[in-house]
Amino acid sequence: MSDITINIGGEIFQARFETEAAPQTVGRFRHLLPYKDRIIHVRWSGEACWIPMGERDLSIGYENATSYPAPGQIIVYPGGMPTSVSETEILVAYGPCCFASKAGQLAGNHFLTITADLDRLAKVCRSVLWDGAKDITFSAA
Repeated sequence: MSDITINIGGEIFQARFETEAAPQTVGRFRHLLPYKDRIIHVRWSGEACWIPMGERDLSIGYENATSYPAPGQIIVYPGGMPTSVSETEILVAYGPCCFASKAGQLAGNHFLTITADLDRLAKVCRSVLWDGAKDITFSAA
């Protein structure tokens, strides 16, 4: 079952919300839909791409947090808190990943999972690495 359609540079992926494990994060993200931005490759985290959101305050805390998202898992670093060591961001893992910033290892809320086509996701994300940023849109399915 798909809750979200994700379009990365014209490539479409289906994903499901992790509502039981991250209800606050899922609820907040639903209010942002449709969400459009640019996605770039990570610098410190391994095989992943990210969406920098700057100082945006999502008004959520940590829930279902991980530093090691599996391929297809999407996490959000809430930022916006006095103890934040990095900006608010969304990370899309496509291979081995240890979520980090220039300040060191981080943990983000796993709130969304791409449910199929992980080989194609890896190909698209490697294209972001070699060819540059791509548009990304999250839309209700």
